[in-house]
Amino acid sequence: MKKILILNGPNLNLLGVREKGIYGDQSFESYLEELKAKFPGLELSYFQSNSEGAIIDKLHEIGFNFDGVVLNAGAYTHTSVAIADAIAAITTPVIEVHISNVHQRETFRHHSYLSKNCKGIIVGFGLDGYRLALASF
Repeated sequence: MKKILILNGPNLNLLGVREKGIYGDQSFESYLEELKAKFPGLELSYFQSNSEGAIIDKLHEIGFNFDGVVLNAGAYTHTSVAIADAIAAITTPVIEVHISNVHQRETFRHHSYLSKNCKGIIVGFGLDGYRLALASF
């Protein structure tokens, strides 16, 4: 069974209650149960942190013994060279996911420091982006 980590960054703990027009009204925890039901052949783990260091630590922890990471680094996508370096340092493939279409938003969100080190990128499909990423594993 393939081991996949879903890793969410800052403010994504507020899914379902924050900016519903952008992020929807479903919590990630309830969506995670749907994903587990849709992908019984995957061993799904979940981790969320608002801390850049904790995200890096988690990538280091699983980055040589998991089969994949689905990463929504939130705003760190546009600011963190450190997370980009962590992705480059591990052997586990990472798929970058964004709930909103970041290219339709503020200009600073148009650049990702992470993308060049990721297997692929999925943007703008809401929570369904996580399902699309998991289907690639």
